Amino acid sequence: MKLLVIGNGGREHALAWKLSLSPRVHKVFVAPGNAGTRLEQGLENLPITSFPELIEFAKKEQIALTIVGPEIPLAAGIVDEFRAAGLKIFGPTQQAAQLETSKTFAKDFMMRHHIPTAAYCSFNQPDLAHAYIDQHGAPLVIKADGLAAGKGVIIADTNEQAHAAVNALLVENNLGAAGNEIIIEEYIEGTEVSFIVITDGVHILPLATSQDHKRLLDGNLGPNTGGMGAYSPTPFVTPSLHAQIMRNIIDPVINGMSKEGVGYTGFLYAGLMITPENQVKVLEFNCRLGDPETQPILLRLRSDLVTLIEHAVNGTLDKAAIEWDRRTALGIVMAAAGYPENPRKNDAITGLRELITAQEQTDDFHIFQAGTALGGQSGDEIVTAGGRVLCVTALGENIKLAQQSAYKLIEKIHFDGSQARHDIGYQGINYQRKSI
Repeated sequence: MKLLVIGNGGREHALAWKLSLSPRVHKVFVAPGNAGTRLEQGLENLPITSFPELIEFAKKEQIALTIVGPEIPLAAGIVDEFRAAGLKIFGPTQQAAQLETSKTFAKDFMMRHHIPTAAYCSFNQPDLAHAYIDQHGAPLVIKADGLAAGKGVIIADTNEQAHAAVNALLVENNLGAAGNEIIIEEYIEGTEVSFIVITDGVHILPLATSQDHKRLLDGNLGPNTGGMGAYSPTPFVTPSLHAQIMRNIIDPVINGMSKEGVGYTGFLYAGLMITPENQVKVLEFNCRLGDPETQPILLRLRSDLVTLIEHAVNGTLDKAAIEWDRRTALGIVMAAAGYPENPRKNDAITGLRELITAQEQTDDFHIFQAGTALGGQSGDEIVTAGGRVLCVTALGENIKLAQQSAYKLIEKIHFDGSQARHDIGYQGINYQRKSI
């Protein structure tokens, strides 16, 4: 069979790579893809992004199944359009994707269905938002209502920072339409983890747990980013917490969407905070796989991903079984100079092609590409083309060993101005050390 993956990031590289490993798959097209998907065996880039052209291509090539990677096509209704054209596609509809595309919708939905989350209030008038800050006081979290590529969340430690965030979003319009409405919510102390499931709208299959690192700098300092690294599984999600998450959060979301007449099919990502009291609260929902969580999760997946997604599309996910590599996988993002504010492009990446050749002989690591393209003087150099450039992902017997392997690989890759955290996985390592 032939498959189509929509997107051009590291998540889509990982998805397309994993799908291509199925013995039932002849080819995976990636639209539009990146240099990594261009160079990966079994994948072919497709330089189109418009929905009518993608639908025409899927019909012409008899694509058996389309999988949507990023949030923007979901928000624009690609699933609705493919289904209307009689094509199989995996992802939530435009209406269901509001769980991600509107923070206000998601918070109101959680209130209606008694899903634990931070107290909040929505605003589109700056004077009312400023009054709320003065009344409640920092620390507070200010979030743009719409999609902002991971950059619409400001953690304000002081009232001054909170007021500045409100002005940036509602007055200066720094994020455009995404910031026309904001929510201000209480700051929750605790440990942040990621919890991702596959669902067919009734049945739910949890994926392996993971932990993301959203801040740019070591020690969770600096500005928020789309994610600077992740590892899987995380020791913070114990069996009892796993049950609590399914019971109090995931089940009520899928059941609640169904009760409101909006069937939810696809990946569902819950960004969660584990409080010091060992309670779990929702920070956000994403209607797709997380990036960079996808990379370590899929490196550990031993089951056929095509079969799992087919079950979800066909409503038979209760018949699916999932198997994992017992080892830990850890991925480190290498970002471009100037990321996240103004990433620089066209810096040549050296050392990467040698690792691409080496990874074909082992399942111990894989370099997933995101902001890359082929260019340079020869037209065949791998160069930077976006903010997050690579996710260097490796397996190890524990978090520490996976971390060591990934950082050894990073030492072999160079591009001018590259940025990477040096402590990916540190919270899990510290937790395991204390548990011994």
